[in-house]
Amino acid sequence: MSREVVKKGETVVLIDTSYRKYLVHTGGKTDKIKGVGVLDPTSLVGISYGMQIEVGSKKFWVLKPSLMDKLQCLKRKTQIILPRDAAQIIINCAIEPGHKVLEAGIGSGALTIALANAVAPDGRVVSYDKREDFIKHALKNLKTVKLDKYVETKNRDVTLGIEEKELDAIILDIPNPWDAVGHAWNALKTGGYLCTFSPLSSQVEKTVREIKKHGYIEVKTIENIQREIIVSEHGIRPSFNMLGHTGYLTFARKILL
Repeated sequence: MSREVVKKGETVVLIDTSYRKYLVHTGGKTDKIKGVGVLDPTSLVGISYGMQIEVGSKKFWVLKPSLMDKLQCLKRKTQIILPRDAAQIIINCAIEPGHKVLEAGIGSGALTIALANAVAPDGRVVSYDKREDFIKHALKNLKTVKLDKYVETKNRDVTLGIEEKELDAIILDIPNPWDAVGHAWNALKTGGYLCTFSPLSSQVEKTVREIKKHGYIEVKTIENIQREIIVSEHGIRPSFNMLGHTGYLTFARKILL
């Protein structure tokens, strides 16, 4: 069986025996990585993917980064939409390669990365945010995982209007999504999906009332709660460290009136 090796310029993920993860760009300069030590990224070139190596006093597996790896290694500036909620957004909004999707509220770029991964290689994500510092930070994260070419950012307030038309999906991660519901209706293609992410039930109530004024169908709100199950030699039990509520996801679909 032939083995694929790390090439110069690739981004790899290093996973230690405690499953902590570090993204490393093999074309970068020697640097000190927090929790790892000094590492010359070019020393990884030629190593077979899947092998375990030693860096300092630690051992790491070298692998190609998955989408989950990219999201878990994200440098956060704000609270992010977690992978479990991003997965629900992609499925419930039927986001596929080639789609044109708009998000409002780029934050640290976690959802942006998941969306760009879903629409690649022929689709595009347009991201609105009122804060330029959030956009700059998110773009750094996108460039690290080489997904920035699928994303266009705009320093805009989505509640003042949406420039794009015939969008396949719109995701609103803003405090007042109800103020953008009408703009979303005008920007979506027939059959396109609207999704809003809100941490508070009062936000959901106000948003759904506005959605129903515009005649969307398939309106539903879900709360996505997951619990890891610990499997050991002695038996199975639920994890004691469960993160419950993150936010409410509301979905709706545009039709012709």
